Amino acid sequence: MQDDVNELFRTMADPTRRAIFERLCRDGELTVGALTAQSGVSQPAVSKHLKQLKEAGLVRDRHAGRQTHFTAQPQALAPMLDWTSRMSAFWESRFDSLDDLLKRIGQ
Repeated sequence: MQDDVNELFRTMADPTRRAIFERLCRDGELTVGALTAQSGVSQPAVSKHLKQLKEAGLVRDRHAGRQTHFTAQPQALAPMLDWTSRMSAFWESRFDSLDDLLKRIGQ
């Protein structure tokens, strides 16, 4: 489980990969060419980013003739969302304790 979360954070840490993933989430299935056209990076670079996204389970590919179409798999973010939820609850309880302490000190 921890390895899954680490892999997701590592994959999504790159701004170009995040942009590709977000575009696929927003626009639906796209080809490598369509993703390259507005990415500001080369086609080989987009392909490398897509490979990493696929290895992390964040995208799925479908071959149609000579083109490969990619689709986002946002449900693959679930382990990352679970981790951030747990950490959010942890820090909220810490801040509540700090708030209580500060109120007692201020009295």
